[in-house]
Amino acid sequence: MTVADVYLQQIINGLSLGAMYALLALGFTLVYGILELINFAHFNVFMVGSFVGLGVLRLLGVMPGAPALAGVALVAVLLGTLIVTMLAAGLLGVAIERLALRPLRNLRGPAAMITTIGISYILLNVVLLSLGADSKNFPNPLPSWTMPVGGAVLRLREVLIWLVSLALMAILTWFVQFTRLGKAMRATAQDAEAARMMGIEVDRIIIAAFFLGSALAGAGGLMFGLYYNFTSYIIGFTAGLRAFTAAVLGGIGNVPGAMLGGLIIGLIEALGGQLVSASWADVIIFSILVLVLVFRPAGLLGRVAPNKS
Repeated sequence: MTVADVYLQQIINGLSLGAMYALLALGFTLVYGILELINFAHFNVFMVGSFVGLGVLRLLGVMPGAPALAGVALVAVLLGTLIVTMLAAGLLGVAIERLALRPLRNLRGPAAMITTIGISYILLNVVLLSLGADSKNFPNPLPSWTMPVGGAVLRLREVLIWLVSLALMAILTWFVQFTRLGKAMRATAQDAEAARMMGIEVDRIIIAAFFLGSALAGAGGLMFGLYYNFTSYIIGFTAGLRAFTAAVLGGIGNVPGAMLGGLIIGLIEALGGQLVSASWADVIIFSILVLVLVFRPAGLLGRVAPNKS
């Protein structure tokens, strides 16, 4: 491969990573836009989602090393696994909000945010103690289809991640912009008290935000497993921090910004590792986080929000 081909391959890899980070970043954005809360439990909702996807695939008879599927069987297995994983992760997000965060909603200060950190560690340790510390091989039903792009190679798993991520982002954008519940979410994000006075059930909107954000994290966890062919109890931390950086970079609370930020962070991780060294990727990414917070805290597409207090 020529140098240009190597960089083209890294761009393909970066777009795949960015699509996963964007799905995870959208969860941060949905919750922050309504509650102005950084939900650090979101890190490990992503991780739990990957284990749910692993369990569903095994229940459907897809085991590591099994022959690849094709046609209707492949579509049915992938779609069924995606739906179940998203539902399970969404319900986990709702449970977190109802049981742990709702009692703290009227408290000022960092109590709610600190609680999400505690919940994140609870999820991590529950998975660690129940499933063990070793990485789990992720069954992959995808055939080994490849297509040359210049001197690079495009694999079916990258195409799958792009298609699923774009479809989910398009559905979320349509939902937020054009449905009644989506409009209520935007009104609540702008001014929760005014929305309540206009008859909007703010509690319902908050539950919807947690469900949708967590469901997208679950989808990202499934995509992670299919892409890397493994999952582990520790995957939520690194992916979650990068997705959080993506949300801040794009403008936390801004849905298109989360998508853009995810793609940028994915490309930086892939190309930065190629230009400098893979070990420097985190230094570059988190330096960007610090610089954005210092010089443009509203992010690339965000606006300085009015004080809601």
